[in-house]
Amino acid sequence: MAAAPQHRLYSSHVRGRLVAIIAAGAIGLAACSAGSTNHAAHSSTTSAPARTTTTVATTTSTPSATDLAVTDAIRSQLVAAGAALNSLSPSDYTGLRPGETYYAYDAATQTYWASAGLSPSPSSMPAQVAAQDDGAYLLFLRPQGGAWKAYDVGLAGTAEGSACPVTVPAPVLSLWGWIPGSCRPTTIS
Repeated sequence: MAAAPQHRLYSSHVRGRLVAIIAAGAIGLAACSAGSTNHAAHSSTTSAPARTTTTVATTTSTPSATDLAVTDAIRSQLVAAGAALNSLSPSDYTGLRPGETYYAYDAATQTYWASAGLSPSPSSMPAQVAAQDDGAYLLFLRPQGGAWKAYDVGLAGTAEGSACPVTVPAPVLSLWGWIPGSCRPTTIS
């Protein structure tokens, strides 16, 4: 009969240590989560003598750049802005080169971004000259409620060209699959 009470004493002694360890862990978790005031996630810790429950809600981030469809109206606006960059008429161009147009909105800067190559009209020598070298590819930006501004970036960032004339936001570069710090796709020639 003496063995049974020792077993019960040993069992309650181990159980007491286990409860103390769990309680210490719960206090540690509560202390860690109480110090965080800058996060969107909500933490709460409750403890009972023998168990601890921690609930953490997760948040998802919304990308600041959104890919947009290029409508006929946007195409016309980009051709007009590109023509104005070269002091030419939009009629000096037949449109945008196929497969080279990107268009996005960056909510963080409240700016629309686009890039494209213009197709010069065969009857416009000035447009054909303007669409070479640095003018072979254009980057456009339009602040919300503003007008499009075009930049020559055909050679920007290459050994033959200059630095990018404007900094494209990282979320836009990522959305378009462009190299960080660049201002044109690597696929254009």
